[in-house]
Amino acid sequence: MLSVLVLISGTGSNLLALLAAAHEPGFPARVVAVGADRDAAGLAHAERFGIPTFVVAPGDFADREAWGAALLHRIRQHAPDLVVLSGLMRLLPAGVVRALAPHLVNTHPAYLPEFPGAHAVRDALAAGAAETGASVIVVDEGVDSGPIIVRERVPILPGDDEPALHERIKPVERRLLIGVVRDVAEGRLNLKEL
Repeated sequence: MLSVLVLISGTGSNLLALLAAAHEPGFPARVVAVGADRDAAGLAHAERFGIPTFVVAPGDFADREAWGAALLHRIRQHAPDLVVLSGLMRLLPAGVVRALAPHLVNTHPAYLPEFPGAHAVRDALAAGAAETGASVIVVDEGVDSGPIIVRERVPILPGDDEPALHERIKPVERRLLIGVVRDVAEGRLNLKEL
């Protein structure tokens, strides 16, 4: 059984989908803990499923590296096989990435390498793109620049605004994430080979 730890910053819609999938009989992974960089609304999803939560707030530390060391310590307490960044709106320090890679993956609401960064949906609309997408990648030390595990196109429809487009991307993102977790757990995907 693959053990997964999820890090979030917001409402945790991808987290909720993963928790629901992991709760299904026969799913080959379980979420062992959920962490956040703030008092995120999504932590309530984990609590509802009886999953331990923790918050490591950057403002409580002298610098990014000290925050990263504390975060890594909390992650290692749960000994996960895989760490999923799901809406964590903060770049991890290089030392944390190096310690966890390649078993550190991130979901992103764009068809990478198109539209990296925190405003991917807004950027796709501003660029006048006809389509965008969703991706799951292995995290490296760059911004959404790690090896792509899986990605899928999502069309941009006439009249789409940022919230509407993002709502259409989210189900694709969730499906891709659950598929990646299942594939890693069942041995069809070796993150060390990417």
